[in-house]
Amino acid sequence: MRRIVKHFPGVLALKGVDLDVRPAEVHVLLGENGAGKSTLIKVLSGVYPADSGEICFEGKPVHIRSPHDSQKLGVSTIYQEFNLVPEMSVAENIFLGREPLLNRQLGILDRKGLLVQAREVLSKFDIHVPPETVVKRLGVAEQQMVEIAKALSLNAKVIVMDEPTAVLTSREIDHLFKMIQDFKQRGISIVYISHRLEEVKRIGDRATVLRDGNVVGTVQVANTPIDELIRMMVGRDLKDKFPKSRVEPGEEILRVENLRRKGVLHGVSFHLRRGEILGVAGLVGSKRTEMARAIFGADKFDSGEITVRGKRAEIKSPSQAIRAGVALVPEDRKRHGILPSMSVKHNVTLSMLKRFARVGFLNLAKEKEAAQGHADSLRIATPNLDRWVMFLSGGNQQKAVIAKWLGTEADIFLFDEPTRGIDVGAKVEVYQLMGELVKRGAAILMISSELPEILGMSDRVIVMHEGRIAGEFTREEATQEKILGCALGGTSAQQIDLGVKA
Repeated sequence: MRRIVKHFPGVLALKGVDLDVRPAEVHVLLGENGAGKSTLIKVLSGVYPADSGEICFEGKPVHIRSPHDSQKLGVSTIYQEFNLVPEMSVAENIFLGREPLLNRQLGILDRKGLLVQAREVLSKFDIHVPPETVVKRLGVAEQQMVEIAKALSLNAKVIVMDEPTAVLTSREIDHLFKMIQDFKQRGISIVYISHRLEEVKRIGDRATVLRDGNVVGTVQVANTPIDELIRMMVGRDLKDKFPKSRVEPGEEILRVENLRRKGVLHGVSFHLRRGEILGVAGLVGSKRTEMARAIFGADKFDSGEITVRGKRAEIKSPSQAIRAGVALVPEDRKRHGILPSMSVKHNVTLSMLKRFARVGFLNLAKEKEAAQGHADSLRIATPNLDRWVMFLSGGNQQKAVIAKWLGTEADIFLFDEPTRGIDVGAKVEVYQLMGELVKRGAAILMISSELPEILGMSDRVIVMHEGRIAGEFTREEATQEKILGCALGGTSAQQIDLGVKA
């Protein structure tokens, strides 16, 4: 890709970007949210046409006007948000639009042949997913494997992977990385987008860094320290990746006692104090998110007691939680955190509209003033407040979700995977905001799958396993080995392959 330029209304997303990918290499694409990575990939995959520039494939100039053109060349893209049809089977998803037919004129599907071909693709790359299974019944990791099988069925020469490990466990990541090594041996090239720099060092050959729509440079991953990659991405040194001033915890603000929900939560109990960040660790499926949703009133629980500021709280719905001063920044921001087709302004002010309402009418000037203040204080990068939030980068969407709660009277914040899918610079800004909140006397329950984040930001750590609290550690006691041992139900940490830090 040479001198690729792409404009959007009010934004110059790509400013003459070059990218070259060699046969059988893992070429990592790095950059902060909004740097232009996704736009560049969408130009390559035919989602967006480039305004100017040239694309060459196997040495010849090509014109990519649609995803079909890209696939015909041998480029297959696996997006962070899966492109699967939930109601269809694994086999039907793999060969969607390319189904084997018994009679082409009548369009009669060869179902037996479809399953046979799907099994061949799945077994060829050691993907253990039954081809007849309906996709909506699969877990997230299995759906990821189906996306990979779909890409491989196209006889791809280049596979683009956008944040492929964001929802995978350590064991599943290991399996994915083995597959990537297998792809390389078969001559397949990988363009790999990730914000997890430790895994980039593990599998990357070369890395191209984008910043503000420009290429900062292309480097050999093995010869480039992580701190140098960060400096290239953000344009400055980040001396402290977890900037949190230590605050002496105050009085107890939240107590959860014996929270139960059949088949999900089994007697969960803990307390939280003002000025404290309580980290919640655990493997995928440990019911951390279900616990947070129960506290926020989004999911019902069968029994148990929630005490807020010393008084028993009846929290049976999110509106009751908000009145009690509890706020939830959800794990899946696109489904539960933002209204994608509404403006930044409306997303930011959504939880505080009563402040601007008089006898059923909104004072639009005051609403805009409040939204602008929060957007400025959180440095939400947007051309204007009327831009739909779906067009912002992941990091700026996350800031909009957080801004929504800052105008309320919340002082208990439930952060569920607060930095998932955002870049290292945006992560530091979220950490700084969390530090400011606890300085003001708020309390934070932080669920995270990243152990460095848990260890770097938490004052105390609780570990969940299968809907129970399996352990609790002070900041000084907590180590990766102890946390992982509890997360696995008491398994000795020495028996765990820590290859990828969760």
